[in-house]
Amino acid sequence: MSTLKGKQLSPVSSIILVVSALLIGASLFFPWWKMEFYAPQYPEGLNIIVYPDKLEGEIDIVNGLNHYIGMANFSEENFPELKYLSYLIGGLALLVLIAAIIRKKRFLYFVIGLFAAGGLLGIWDLNRWLKNFGTDLDPTAPIQVDPFVPPIIGENTLANFVTYSKLGIGTYLVIAAFIFLFIPLWKDRQK
Repeated sequence: MSTLKGKQLSPVSSIILVVSALLIGASLFFPWWKMEFYAPQYPEGLNIIVYPDKLEGEIDIVNGLNHYIGMANFSEENFPELKYLSYLIGGLALLVLIAAIIRKKRFLYFVIGLFAAGGLLGIWDLNRWLKNFGTDLDPTAPIQVDPFVPPIIGENTLANFVTYSKLGIGTYLVIAAFIFLFIPLWKDRQK
């Protein structure tokens, strides 16, 4: 009986997993990442705001400015991930909910591994896009700049523009959900 109990999560842990699933689901309604652009001619700033399924902000203005340095346009068509990312996130929330229902530690370990792999893949993908946009510049552009890679988080200066890259509320909700997945394993560990 003690062996079976060691492999089963408690009802309280199941509730924690439900909260984690809800956080993941809620993240779909908030921005996951954003870039803010400031320059003397734009003291109020320009934004590119990335949700799991769309882009918002002053995209047209940013694209107009990026044209001068030969950067490709930011658009939802250029990011095919936006067509299916919300389904992947919803699927992850569903897996966490299933973990809460079946209460098996082994399944929770699987979900944590999948979650971590998805997070790492997402970071790699975002970095890949930033690298592509910053280094694949049109050599015939009116203004020549050295290739650059904007940071995922942090500050970047290019000409008279200062750019700040930040995580959005959606990402913080997902990070909190990921942390919540470990609480049942710690709470229900065998003595």
